[in-house]
Amino acid sequence: MGRKTVRTLGTTIGVMLASFGASVVVATVTAAPAQAAQVATSTLQTQLVTYTNNTRVRAGCKAIRVDSRLLRAARGHSAYQARTGKMSHVGAGGSTFIQRGVRAGYAHPKSENVAYGYRSASETMKGWMRSPGHRANIVDCKAKTFAVGVVYAGNGTPYYTQMFG
Repeated sequence: MGRKTVRTLGTTIGVMLASFGASVVVATVTAAPAQAAQVATSTLQTQLVTYTNNTRVRAGCKAIRVDSRLLRAARGHSAYQARTGKMSHVGAGGSTFIQRGVRAGYAHPKSENVAYGYRSASETMKGWMRSPGHRANIVDCKAKTFAVGVVYAGNGTPYYTQMFG
């Protein structure tokens, strides 16, 4: 309820009670704007898979499947970024996306997109599509598989890693 509605309701109740001889104290409490609740990482990941494949199909590419090895590498890199509070293509120990993918068991990782701070999958996808390099990775018709890993930092900031193979 808005402040005006609460005040009007409080005044109406006060007048009604006063007409019956009751004394009334009306308090109006106005809540601070609520912060958006965190979206589950699995939901963000699933939505980004759908958005990515829809974008690929519109660009004339085939939809591609999620690879569990790339998912492990992507989530691991997102966790590293969330832990350090730094968005970067350089990972733990100076690792590259190729090294992280190979370490996860994927022989030929192709590319990587990273992002942080976006509160929804839609915002993240729009951000990637505004970037020529990220867009190129998404609509690269030579990609055969991919995965998206999302991890929240302790302060609630989401970190995203999208890997293609």
